[in-house]
Amino acid sequence: MAKKKESTRKIIAHNKRAKFDYALIETIEAGLMLTGSELKSLRAGKVSLNESYAGEMDAHIYLINANIAKYPLAKNFNHEERRPRALLMHKKQINKWLGAIRKKGLTLVPVCLYFNERGIVKLEIALGKGKAMQDKRATIKERDWNRDKSRILKGSMD
Repeated sequence: MAKKKESTRKIIAHNKRAKFDYALIETIEAGLMLTGSELKSLRAGKVSLNESYAGEMDAHIYLINANIAKYPLAKNFNHEERRPRALLMHKKQINKWLGAIRKKGLTLVPVCLYFNERGIVKLEIALGKGKAMQDKRATIKERDWNRDKSRILKGSMD
């Protein structure tokens, strides 16, 4: 009997607002085209996915507005902090996701940035539909109720 190999991924950055602001429909894992100083900054954890999104440029998908801090030891060979970074995906996947963006009015939302088990930087992106204000309020209400429910159950166990 073969043992199941569990995914060991080291999370670098997580976009906490993604699930709150968007109804996530489908997710996919994509590679990132990075320079050496960007990779060093990622290993140091100096990255923020807040305010970032994925969009189309030249029939490719790019990660736009993600902040990867400059690496102090790179000196003259440093990178631009908020430059667009190309996502590495298969052509079929790119066409499928660009079609969904154009036809259905969906958005590509970066959810999580991590190192996979081989030490390669991967970005988890999702197709998302923006939530209306009442949906956000319902999410808050449900989260608060679950928190109160767990407190009540925990209190009754004692």
